Amino acid sequence: MAYDALIETTRTRVEEEHERGAGERLLRKAIFSLFPYRRRLNLLRGPLRVYQASGLPRLVRRSGLLDRLSPSLATMERIAPPLHKAPPALPERVPAVGRTRAVVGMLTGCVQGSFFPQVNTATARVLASEGCDVVVPRSQGCCGALSAHSGRTGEAAKFARATIETFEHAGVDAIVVNSAGCGATMKHYARVLSEDGAGEDWLQRAKALSEKVMDFSEFLDWLGPQAERHPLPIRTAYHDACHLSHGQGVTSAPRKLLHGVPGMDVVDIPNPEVCCGSAGVYNLLRPQPAGELGDRKSADVRSTNAELLVAGNPGCSLQIASAIERGGGSISVAHTVQVLDASIRGLAPSALLGRPEAEPGPDHSPSSRKPMSA
Repeated sequence: MAYDALIETTRTRVEEEHERGAGERLLRKAIFSLFPYRRRLNLLRGPLRVYQASGLPRLVRRSGLLDRLSPSLATMERIAPPLHKAPPALPERVPAVGRTRAVVGMLTGCVQGSFFPQVNTATARVLASEGCDVVVPRSQGCCGALSAHSGRTGEAAKFARATIETFEHAGVDAIVVNSAGCGATMKHYARVLSEDGAGEDWLQRAKALSEKVMDFSEFLDWLGPQAERHPLPIRTAYHDACHLSHGQGVTSAPRKLLHGVPGMDVVDIPNPEVCCGSAGVYNLLRPQPAGELGDRKSADVRSTNAELLVAGNPGCSLQIASAIERGGGSISVAHTVQVLDASIRGLAPSALLGRPEAEPGPDHSPSSRKPMSA
């Protein structure tokens, strides 16, 4: 049974028929008026960087004031990624290093593009190193995943149509996606549009685009490695993001890529099938049950004694890292592509572990917490 389809259809019915309170309606309006729009998110970067550098986060969390005022705002504050100076914007085309093996389009995303630009930069660099011409259409926007996962059918279909039109004209062999939730939705665009009553022409266009969509790890595993990997002797725990493992069935590819890094000790987390509680914006809409899931996943991660937590969805890493911090520990976090980027470029392990003696530059700085305490 396609549980993801069943869940999304149910959420659509709930969204249409369930009467929400004023506070919940306001929260949802704020989330969906902000998160799918890159320019609006970019406006938050400056104030958020100032806030994070001020020392206020520690005081706010110790006081518990936000938890009492709004658990959703408290969750948003805790899981906000550490922001560094944003890397330069990617050009519309990043040329392959050496012989061109493929021409690929790259989804930059809305939340990913604004709060995790270093992941996109690393993705383009790794793809180019592996012989890919990388096309980054400037006209792209939100893919519609957040809306689709929350039952906002019309909104999701609008974003899907715009994304289809953008990549139809890109002239690419594949569309590489580095965010698990985005990839899961784009692979099922026909379903998204059919829920909105789209005609046969749009459904065919949606299917044609979906056939080109591949997760970053899935595509690189299919293409095969070309660039030399340098050692990264780090004990690493790999987390299966639900939208990647359950939604796309991609579990072996990222592990193969990580195992291909010399010296890296890759360990599985117990109970990999259990969600961490991030689930798009579930942790903002339902902070209490999401927090309980995060605490459970935190205990499983800590049991591995890993220095680094790696996942194919940055939201998952931040959700788990936040739960670990609540429990008094800390851990460095990175996207799978950032590990490969560091290995190909020959960076030291400290570039991923966030140690002060070797802070990475703004062009490749991973979103990270401190190393997990013993």
